[in-house]
Amino acid sequence: MSLFGAMNTAISGLSAQSSAFGNISDNIANSQTIGYKGVDTAFVDYLTTSTATANNPGAVVARPDYTNTVQGTVAQTNNPLGLAIAGQGFFPVSHPVSTRGSQVAFSPTPYFTRAGDFQMDQNGYLVNSAGEYLNGWSVNAATGVVNRNAVAPIQVSQSVYNPVATTQVDLSANLPATPAAGALVSSQVSIYDSLGTPHVVTLNWSQNAQNDWNVAVNVPDDIVAPAVGSANVKFGAVTSGNPVTDGTVGSVSGGTGTVTTSAFAAGKPATLMFTVDFGNGAQNVVLNLGDYGQTNGVTQYAGSSYALRGISQNGVPPGSFSSVSTTSAGSVVVNYDNGQSRTIAQVPIVTFNNPDALQRQDGQSFTATTTSGVPLTNDAGTNGAGGIVTGSVEQSNVDIATQFTRLIVAQRAYSANAKMITTADELLQQTVDMKR
Repeated sequence: MSLFGAMNTAISGLSAQSSAFGNISDNIANSQTIGYKGVDTAFVDYLTTSTATANNPGAVVARPDYTNTVQGTVAQTNNPLGLAIAGQGFFPVSHPVSTRGSQVAFSPTPYFTRAGDFQMDQNGYLVNSAGEYLNGWSVNAATGVVNRNAVAPIQVSQSVYNPVATTQVDLSANLPATPAAGALVSSQVSIYDSLGTPHVVTLNWSQNAQNDWNVAVNVPDDIVAPAVGSANVKFGAVTSGNPVTDGTVGSVSGGTGTVTTSAFAAGKPATLMFTVDFGNGAQNVVLNLGDYGQTNGVTQYAGSSYALRGISQNGVPPGSFSSVSTTSAGSVVVNYDNGQSRTIAQVPIVTFNNPDALQRQDGQSFTATTTSGVPLTNDAGTNGAGGIVTGSVEQSNVDIATQFTRLIVAQRAYSANAKMITTADELLQQTVDMKR
């Protein structure tokens, strides 16, 4: 009985080592596969009889030992949409089941992957090399609020950035206390109408007396009044009559034309507003000179020349799609050729209590099981979720040297089990020969 038992045990050993060979072969074949997680082999002993006085040979069974939690090397790539996870977790993806033109039907089963070599396809979806579609939370383009209620395939469809009419101009400059005779004290800025067309606004400053200036607003393209109007700007407490430090704006008053001015309020914006019409209706524009009594805008300090520190406006010309980029927070950003950008989605990281119990699927993807636990959706880098590394991918976590070492061990173990079978066969033959 023991000889037959030994033979059966050795046969189970051959089967178990064959399974190990299969796992090693799979690992070596996928050693260069993005996001691949290797499968090791665990051997489990099965007993028949084992007591204090007797032990009958049993068997050995090979079981897969998954390494879903083992980090692969994060490598930089030339793909700006490449994403890697440094730490635990998976990217949520959708698995396509059919495609008709630009319409894609997805499996209702959530899929998860570490293969982050995403590219934008012809329909604007972010798809990895295995054909899985990256999911994310939607982001309100106007408010920037992230909707964390559900994830869906990310699709870039915002190909145009609509123009934004200018509503405010911010000026930061120092007016000379003693301007040189004939010196030009002037600034220009281009503002945009509702169609995104630029128009030049000229601000001409003239000194009435020290600490007392007029600013004239001139807009040549205004169809109603190119010389829009002017206002009086006074600096310091003595001249303005308001409690401000020397050299800072103390009052803005005396608006003419379409120019209106703001009342003094300590620490509040010192502004004037002018109205222009470029053929699309009246457009109000606020000129912000900084805060009353502060140095963050227009000042008047010693000197004989005008020093422009900065002038900007909040209008935007129309823009066309330029590129898509990602951030370490998981934001998917659409960039336009007018210098503007818009966040359209945020990629979460999904974690599991027992990620090694996930069901492996084609294309380096996984699905949840009862033993893996429910998927937990988190912002990158929070609640145990790994961080996102942009412009990178996670390589296979298979180490070739380790696999070849295991291959040698498995080969020796297989040969030893085969030798056990031939030895048991020889002993059985000798037993049979005893009857002759």
